[in-house]
Amino acid sequence: MKLIPLAALVLGAAMPAAHAQDSAADLDLQRLYASPGLSGREPRSVAYAPDGTKVTFLRGRTDDAQRFDLWAFDTATGEARMLVDSTALDPDEGELSEEEKALRERKRIAGSRGIVSYDWDAQGRQVLVPLGGDLYLASLDGQVRRLTGTEGFEYDAKVSPQGGYVSFLRDGALYAVELSSGRERRISPEADLANAVTYGTAEFVAQEEMSRYTGNWWSPDDGRIAYTRTDESTVDVIPRFDIAADEVSVIEQRYPRAGRPNAVVRLFVEPLGRGEPVEVEWGASPDAYLARVDWASPTTLYVQTVNRDQTELKLSRVNAETGEITAVATERQATWINLSNDFRPLPDGGFLWTTEETGKRHVYRWDADGTKTAVTSGPGVVSGIEAVDTEAGEVWFTGFGATPLERHLYKVSYREPGKITQVTPSGGTWDVKVAPNAASYVGTYEDPKTPPQTALYDANAERIAWIEENALEEGHPYFPFLATHAVPEFGTLEAEDGQTLHYSVLKPHDFDPSRQYPVIVEVYGGPHVQTVTKRWPSLADEYLQRQGYVVFRLDNRGSYNRGKAFEDVIFERTGGPEVRDQLRGVEWLKSQDWVDPARIAIEGWSYGGYMTLMTALQAPEGTFAAAVSGAPVTDWALYDTFYTERYMQTPQENPEGYEASSVFPYLSNATFPLLMMHGMADDNVTFDNSTRVYAALQEAGAPFEMMTYPGQRHGIRGEALSRHLMATRMRFLNRHLKPGSEGAD
Repeated sequence: MKLIPLAALVLGAAMPAAHAQDSAADLDLQRLYASPGLSGREPRSVAYAPDGTKVTFLRGRTDDAQRFDLWAFDTATGEARMLVDSTALDPDEGELSEEEKALRERKRIAGSRGIVSYDWDAQGRQVLVPLGGDLYLASLDGQVRRLTGTEGFEYDAKVSPQGGYVSFLRDGALYAVELSSGRERRISPEADLANAVTYGTAEFVAQEEMSRYTGNWWSPDDGRIAYTRTDESTVDVIPRFDIAADEVSVIEQRYPRAGRPNAVVRLFVEPLGRGEPVEVEWGASPDAYLARVDWASPTTLYVQTVNRDQTELKLSRVNAETGEITAVATERQATWINLSNDFRPLPDGGFLWTTEETGKRHVYRWDADGTKTAVTSGPGVVSGIEAVDTEAGEVWFTGFGATPLERHLYKVSYREPGKITQVTPSGGTWDVKVAPNAASYVGTYEDPKTPPQTALYDANAERIAWIEENALEEGHPYFPFLATHAVPEFGTLEAEDGQTLHYSVLKPHDFDPSRQYPVIVEVYGGPHVQTVTKRWPSLADEYLQRQGYVVFRLDNRGSYNRGKAFEDVIFERTGGPEVRDQLRGVEWLKSQDWVDPARIAIEGWSYGGYMTLMTALQAPEGTFAAAVSGAPVTDWALYDTFYTERYMQTPQENPEGYEASSVFPYLSNATFPLLMMHGMADDNVTFDNSTRVYAALQEAGAPFEMMTYPGQRHGIRGEALSRHLMATRMRFLNRHLKPGSEGAD
């Protein structure tokens, strides 16, 4: 489950106290969510042109930070210019299709408008831009060619590797336009929407949980395209009431809840113009998952498949001409498998891949004859392969080495594994995109005193040119607020099993150690998320410290980038070890002289909303003065198969664990002030997770407060609603932690 931390619902920003001026403007809610964004500009969706001469990225508009245009940066001249103006192509941006809304929700870009994705052709001459349900090709000279103009909504569009076609989905089927002639053809069979059968698509759990957002893949020579046949007729229909301000729609959502049937996904390879499709017999059933598909040559592709229990991941080679499949490698875990996007074929017929077989993710090389060699090892964690330099025989990867608080770029020889070289300087966290020839990389650096700054670097980490310096100087959106900026402090605690827990504390900028402060524990606590890192503090946290609050975060066991031993403690029993770790953090807080132990609140969203309820309900009475739970899972039987069963098995296999991990057995302990919030059209953590708690608390006569958001899904989007969400939280928290100060500016 890629659930949403509370901080992700608001614009994140923080600035260093260095350069602070005499100005100390008040950061009110109006400015907090207005455009331009206070965090400054940070390029999104950075990509190299195939020849490495350009770097493209999406940039938010000054007058509308959530509407994006496509920009190009010339790596030779250092000049950046707008390549495609989204308002020129589609000023109004009409209604999105339900499929596109769902895809954006899965990618966590539902609040974005304008250009949200793009794709280079193989020659680096033009870029495919989907916008408003149609497709456009933009040349580097500024010319734009419209490819589609139908009443249907085209999405999941991509340029074929050799630039001969543009493929896309429409009405549940796979299509392609031949660019030389402009001729459009349907590649797959026509969808049978009445029976929930589509082609080239990715089912709900593939998008939401596996980060597989597509169901079609081009071969390197444009000669073939692999595509899925997704049959969701086996999946339960969960009527979802899409409640907007002025109407109610009933969405018949195919949602596979834990223990229930999944979609059946089959895989075919279409030889364009050369016969009938070939089926890949990978073992399609409701009890297996097609996780990854990667082409290695024009006639060879690899598939990664996972069993229903998610304890075995198989990598298999497929003959694209016959569909014959051969098992190549297998990873097994006693608890569950974490997927990656790290498969990289090598010219000699071998490949690089990462697994967690040692308990930490590391890089391995398989030769063509099946010989396997460890490329990386040790206590660090590899987060992902970024590039492979086949001439130098080096693999570039990101990971966490000396500390789990900093992510860096590294490189090592895969031919003669030895010393690992850290490429990026220490001190903060890096996000990188490495050039196709590994001669340079685009790096975005941030630390608790530096906002995200993006530049082009050579292979030795020497800066070539700024792409977005985002300098903290006069004219920067945050400049008026520098004097009241605060920087978090980091520390560690010990869990009950001896493992190290990292925490951060953000104190008010005018902190006085002789005073006692109210504290807000910001919690997420779930798998695949890490909240304590050397990045900017969240802008929401910065607002809270200006209101006189201490903000505390702790990454409990079960969270990410620490290896399997750190994660596995939650197996078959979520809401147990994580809660004990969070309460360990609260014990530490109460031991500090500057904390008022009677004024500690806890809040979180999504898994954080679940953790808020589970922690507050299981804590000794009086531990928390208030709790704010947003869009929580309240019973894992209501959540989807792939995520839930990974950690909990099925309800049939683990009924005691499901009961103990639900909030309902503990609701009689709801004696603290509680605020619950939820989007009424949530298609991820469905609204009934909250309404069932409302009903139970009402039946028990327990007081609580709630705020619902008509038309909103799992995230609350837009400036006005973000402002309202924060104001609602602040009024509630102020009322219970700072009596007499109930308003929110």
